Amino acid sequence: MSKWSGFKTLVLTPALVLAACGGGGGSSNGGGNSGNTPPPPPPVGNANYSVPPLESLNAADVGNVIARAAAQADAQGASATIAVVDRVGNVLGVFAMPGAGTTAIIPDAPNGNNVDAQGLTIPAAGAAIAKAITGAYLSSGGNAFSTRTASMIVQQHFPPAPSTAGLESGPLFGVQFSQLPCSDLSARASDGMIGPQRSPLGLAADPGGFPLYKNGVVVGGVGVIADGVYGFDPNVLDTDVDADEQIALAGTVGFEAPVSIRANRIFVDGTSLRYTDVGYSQISDVSGASFAGTAGALVPVTGYYAGGGLLAGAAYGTEASGIRQSTAAEFSNVDAFVLSNGAGSNRYPVRAGTDGADIANPITQPEATAILEEAFTIMSRARAQIRQPTDSRAQVTISLVDTRGEVLGIVRSPDAPIFGIDVSLQKARTANLFSGPFAAGDLQAAAGEVPQFVTRLRTFLSDPSALTGTFAFADRSGGNLSRPYFPDGEVGTANGPLSRPIAQFNPFSTGLQSALVVGNLAQHLGFVTGAAAVDTPRFCTTLPQVAPDHPRIANGIQIFPGSVPIYRGNTLVGGIGVSGDGIDQDDMISFLGLHNAGQRVGGEGNAPKDIRADRISVVVGNRQVRLRYVNCPFAPFLDTADNNVCEGL
Repeated sequence: MSKWSGFKTLVLTPALVLAACGGGGGSSNGGGNSGNTPPPPPPVGNANYSVPPLESLNAADVGNVIARAAAQADAQGASATIAVVDRVGNVLGVFAMPGAGTTAIIPDAPNGNNVDAQGLTIPAAGAAIAKAITGAYLSSGGNAFSTRTASMIVQQHFPPAPSTAGLESGPLFGVQFSQLPCSDLSARASDGMIGPQRSPLGLAADPGGFPLYKNGVVVGGVGVIADGVYGFDPNVLDTDVDADEQIALAGTVGFEAPVSIRANRIFVDGTSLRYTDVGYSQISDVSGASFAGTAGALVPVTGYYAGGGLLAGAAYGTEASGIRQSTAAEFSNVDAFVLSNGAGSNRYPVRAGTDGADIANPITQPEATAILEEAFTIMSRARAQIRQPTDSRAQVTISLVDTRGEVLGIVRSPDAPIFGIDVSLQKARTANLFSGPFAAGDLQAAAGEVPQFVTRLRTFLSDPSALTGTFAFADRSGGNLSRPYFPDGEVGTANGPLSRPIAQFNPFSTGLQSALVVGNLAQHLGFVTGAAAVDTPRFCTTLPQVAPDHPRIANGIQIFPGSVPIYRGNTLVGGIGVSGDGIDQDDMISFLGLHNAGQRVGGEGNAPKDIRADRISVVVGNRQVRLRYVNCPFAPFLDTADNNVCEGL
């Protein structure tokens, strides 16, 4: 049985794993987006980036996506639940065909001892929404990722396959536990069309979710569940015939991702990612399908979609989308985008630290400005890893927090993937939490299994004072300890103390990360299914609150690289997190941006070298294995051939 305190037999609503990327041919069903990406408009004035054109899905577009997916399902003899969202996660329609199952099953743990989200029966509509959000959130004008891509990049080995045991984990290991329904950052349907919206259970890795493009611009995503299983693909070496994926791909006809930016054109460590295991030539001609003639009904989903009619999406970049270009008064760089409340106000303006009662010298507003500006400058110079064409500039979101986890500013480039907004904040808060003198106390005060992870970590490190501020942890460091093998990928070694053992591990239960939010997920899913009258609070975890409704980790933790804690001398004062491009780029932007800010204004900077987590070594067999702190890429910049740019800092 699943261990969801009090919800063991509840039918739940998940969307939990990450989206996967892969190949797939051009469309034989028409659709002007199946060729190469139209060139973006040139940057204006002193800008380094072009702003995505204002494109959006109208209600008729949403109907066409649903009708084409349903036509393919009919051709396959299947009944599907189909969801469509816009780029910032607003649910525009959820459609159930006659006979469509109302639930789906999440796979069991390998050893059958289910914890967290393993083995659950979940609402089909929640699964479809999660898949659609994943396709939209992981994609941009420079990359198109599907839910098949995610399965590939969140598992214990990359690429995942029976023959690849011994390789390190996926580059976005753990990202499935982002965009959570308890996140204080992610919006709710009751907030209107302001994004980015939450997902029922995070990001999804079950094939059957794709981004939607209009005139080469990403405008949303489509997700499908028909086969009754909400899982992941453990083997990328074969070619699957997946009913959900076939139906969802048909839904993209006329809204196809440009061929040149699909995941199979993007390489990580020399490995081509996956977009789809089915090509357009393998689906029916669905281009003439009409929503008016499609059997089935729009279905409401509590907390996400009221039903009653198809909705138009918000155009990304407008005030209505919740993400817009900044004003000069908000941020000095002309390329900057910020989160808005829909009425013109920046949700997270740059400000000073709120923790003056806790530390002697909090981050000042000029220091916060310098940190964000210098990190933004590093991003603008950096070569992107997950974007086409080659030698594009990196595009990310940058988040800054104080020691209480309060946001001191969020800024992003114009076309950074949406998923990185929530993830960059998770990363900043995680680096701050694990580096602070309060870490062990906060975790030991949490509910459920969480306190046990402190004991496991201290035993593993042979350090009874671990997590009391003696060492500075970047997300790469905590990630080392959160893998089901330590060192990462080495088959036969023990699991890291913050992970599940490999016999129990799958992407639906990662360890401390999932244990921290399991109560929130249970409450939310009870609300979605009608078993609970009250939704989860607008913050994650049962860690102690440092202010009313404000724990240090209010949107969950993250366990893949891209953040560092911020110090003034030997004193922790906050954290910076970066997400949206390659993990080494994310590391560099946070680490080098913080260093440059310290050089510019003095005072704040990276942790002293002698307390960084890479000074920690662990005995593994007959050898010593050190944790890692950051890993900056070689030759990372477009404007210089400099190498080892983080060396010695």
